[in-house]
Amino acid sequence: MLVFSRFAVRATVGLSMMLAAVAPSVADEAVATFKDISKIVAIGGSITEIVYALGEQDRLVARDSTSLFPEAALKLPDVGYMRQLSPEGVLSVNPGGILALEGSGPQEAIDVLKKASVPYIEVPETFDHEGILEKIRAVGAVLGVQEKSAALVAEVDSKLKKAEAQTASIKERKRILFVLSMQGGKIMASGSDTAADGIIRLAGGVNAVEGFSGYKQLADEAVISSRPDVILMMDRSGDHAAADADLFKHPAIAPTPAGEARKVLRMDGSYLLGFGPRTADAIHELAVSLYGDKITD
Repeated sequence: MLVFSRFAVRATVGLSMMLAAVAPSVADEAVATFKDISKIVAIGGSITEIVYALGEQDRLVARDSTSLFPEAALKLPDVGYMRQLSPEGVLSVNPGGILALEGSGPQEAIDVLKKASVPYIEVPETFDHEGILEKIRAVGAVLGVQEKSAALVAEVDSKLKKAEAQTASIKERKRILFVLSMQGGKIMASGSDTAADGIIRLAGGVNAVEGFSGYKQLADEAVISSRPDVILMMDRSGDHAAADADLFKHPAIAPTPAGEARKVLRMDGSYLLGFGPRTADAIHELAVSLYGDKITD
């Protein structure tokens, strides 16, 4: 039997699916426990966005540094970057529960948080259409607002289908190289199983690199042979930023179709890679930038 206590609670599969699979009394107990969580720390930008989209933002007492939307979330205390969490920082706001996106870390910090006397709920993430809907269902189940989450799922599902359909008739797909950074002149690019790969596919593009998952520094020869038509980057500042002049004079970028055409697209990172309620809009915007009037309404 699955046991849901007020201690470490971890959703290793979509919570809506898990609750449906267990005995009614256990599911009812779990939902009742989740409903009592009135002081939540949200870790992961899409988690925060979903909580706001469900109208449950009054439950939030803090957020992580990737939670930049909506603007009202910026007024909440910031407990740090989701992949570099400090247990002391998270627990300093005296939360009644921690709602964290899969991939939060480091693992040592997560292990400590799971042993703390507050519920720790991990929401799974896959970088595709259904993954977004499952995140919404999971957050709705945790908060005990399944009717609200069902309505949001229907709305987001409809928007995603419409956004994806825009490029269904495109025959010649653009090859996209997502560049995460160019520190030290080394190109860090996105392989499979990443948010960048997912958004490229949903917008009707093709990831120009393959054969590895996650993000990886590429040899110049690998970049050249990937033959990207477009470079896709986050619109950012700081050490990871790269000006167009630096990008297109790079010896691996310059000889590619994207380099020769000086074709680079920059989008806000949380909007482009968030895989939350706004993703359909991001898909549409990226598709328009890639294909212009070739897409269908």
